[in-house]
Amino acid sequence: MTSLLILSKYAETYQQEVEAAHLPSLQILLPGDSAAGSAEIALGEPTLLCRALPTLPRLKWAQATWAGIEPLLDPALRRDYTLTNARGVFGGLMSEYVFGYLLARERKIFEREQAQRKQRWDASLTGTLCSKRLGLLGVGSIGAAVARTAHFFGMTVFGYTRASEAEKEIERYFHPPLQAHLTEFASELDYLVSVLPNTPQTQQTVNAELLAALPARAVFVNVGRGSAVDESALMRALETGALSGAVLDVTGQEPLPAQSPLWNAKNLLLTFHTSAPSFPREIAQLFIENYRRYQAGDVLRYEVNFSEGY
Repeated sequence: MTSLLILSKYAETYQQEVEAAHLPSLQILLPGDSAAGSAEIALGEPTLLCRALPTLPRLKWAQATWAGIEPLLDPALRRDYTLTNARGVFGGLMSEYVFGYLLARERKIFEREQAQRKQRWDASLTGTLCSKRLGLLGVGSIGAAVARTAHFFGMTVFGYTRASEAEKEIERYFHPPLQAHLTEFASELDYLVSVLPNTPQTQQTVNAELLAALPARAVFVNVGRGSAVDESALMRALETGALSGAVLDVTGQEPLPAQSPLWNAKNLLLTFHTSAPSFPREIAQLFIENYRRYQAGDVLRYEVNFSEGY
């Protein structure tokens, strides 16, 4: 019998979803169960998994319910187990978020709402996403989903990624170092979207140099990690008009401190890390597939490389 410990604020929902799959030879445990410390597998949020690691001497595999697994990358923590994260389930949600704000900008949704409140008839022309150029920082599963949506709207997509060139919707790929390709990548972009993870290699990728290479009409959207952005440089670009606007779902520090200047930054929208919530049903299906692989001795999907950080 294989034992699974569920560590999540949605533990009961996960339990119901996993039980409904009737997985063979699986015993489900919750915190407080007398046998919890003997679990071979753990499923849950990285923050909770991180705290539980010292109490799980038999742990062989942990399935994180988030795409980001930063708490588990602390060098002081053990790494003698297989860690998988939640990929392949957030692409649609991220695309909805990104294009919700892109469409709102092009179609002047916020301006129309303000005009209505002021009883002012605003029949000014709107823009369109068609023929606009979008630059993607990161072309993993989420970036690929954003690229496919952009292609649907008739946009041209440039992609910056470490290695892969698998997505046909991306017209041109760029690889590190980005500084060597700044003009070619950034000079004609209408939108720059970052889905970069938090790794040593991605720190402050969006810096003063990249922002200066963008045309003043460009809008920056960050749905990856706040560590990829030099927030001071972003603030300067917004204040001086070197950048038309920005939408940040993530920031370097979360929750954002009350004294942060980002709260009142010009032409900046903050959305408080809400772009792609982890819905237990989708994450449970990922775990169920991986458990079947685990039982069969196959390679698990979305295994994390501790050294690379994703």
